[in-house]
Amino acid sequence: MAKRNAFYAQSGGVTSVINASAAGVIEACRANKDNIGTLYAGQNGILGALHENLIDTSKETPTAVASLKHTPGGAFGSCRYKMRDHNEDSSEYERLVEVFKAHNIGYFFYNGGGDSADTCLKVSQIAERMNYPIQAIHIPKTIDNDLPHTDCSPGFGSVAKYVAVSTKEASLDIASMCASSTKIFILEVMGRHAGWIAASGGLAAEQAGDPPHIIIFPEIPFSRDQFIAKVDATVKDKGYCVVVASEGAKYADGALVSGSLHKDAFGHQQLGGVAQTLASMVKNSLGHKYHYALADYLQRSARHIASKTDVDQAYAVGRGAVEKALEGKRGIMVTIERGTGKKFSWSLGEAPLSKIANVEKKMPRAFITKDGFGITAKAREYFQPLIMGEDYPPYKNGVPQYANLKNILVEKKLKEGFEG
Repeated sequence: MAKRNAFYAQSGGVTSVINASAAGVIEACRANKDNIGTLYAGQNGILGALHENLIDTSKETPTAVASLKHTPGGAFGSCRYKMRDHNEDSSEYERLVEVFKAHNIGYFFYNGGGDSADTCLKVSQIAERMNYPIQAIHIPKTIDNDLPHTDCSPGFGSVAKYVAVSTKEASLDIASMCASSTKIFILEVMGRHAGWIAASGGLAAEQAGDPPHIIIFPEIPFSRDQFIAKVDATVKDKGYCVVVASEGAKYADGALVSGSLHKDAFGHQQLGGVAQTLASMVKNSLGHKYHYALADYLQRSARHIASKTDVDQAYAVGRGAVEKALEGKRGIMVTIERGTGKKFSWSLGEAPLSKIANVEKKMPRAFITKDGFGITAKAREYFQPLIMGEDYPPYKNGVPQYANLKNILVEKKLKEGFEG
């Protein structure tokens, strides 16, 4: 039997370093060409497999692949697509296996967050049930840093660095103007149920009393009265107040502070708007002039200010996924394990997907100050190494130069058998 091919796909919201993981996968497969045939990439994530739109990565030059390490976005396209419950309707999973069989694919590398871990687990289970041998390995990625059983998630360190730097720079702006103009600045960051990104804004402070003066976490029930009182006291003391707020901030009853009722493809409530809501509270209660900003896509695409630690880890988990597959592993996620010494270090590990899928890791209460508005020294000790180091992309004419792949599709072998 000919050596088996591999399939790689990117899933969910992309990051500034997910392509570094892709580079790790591609280069590891090429380094093991005696054991792995062609590596195909799914065009637009798992949809690429369902529609049999497979990109032949062997057509890309080594230089193009290497440039993925400093390129943001998803080089092969990603998607937010929730596959059906395989216990109710297994047709989509059967379609995947059909495509894998047609292209002799024996390795499945899925690069994403918690929902992707669930999909990867189900692919592994269905393939086993259908007696089709495939080694499904999940490659972690999420800016939310909420994947369990791993020290951190690739993509988070760079977002944390962006938020910390942006908070620090905006704070200097507000401090300059507060005597006669704007006194309140609110930065809204991502984070559905976990406040890891919001917490990283706290790294902007070099000493007690430095901005951000208030951090709003999803883990701490929001109180309007306590928030307004804290803003008022801060302005009276400092002359201005800087706030970093998680988009997932909630009241004690679970209602979103932003009040959004819309849902995405996975059934998750659509978020956004908390900064504007908080600003209105301040204006109505205290009358201060304010400005707010939404980090939004900027925080997850800012490759020009990525953390070198994050880039290195993202590449390593991609390469590690291939190595673990060649060891015969399946149904696992590659994890990052922090060393125990005084000097920061890390290595790769693994965890079964059954313990990863549909589990969210939230901020420990010990990472949040007693008043619920800041981060503790213990949190800073965890966060600081993750934003360390710079890894600038090459520049030309004043702007970064990013990868430009051919993304050539292979010829289809099956009739179109998927609608969606």
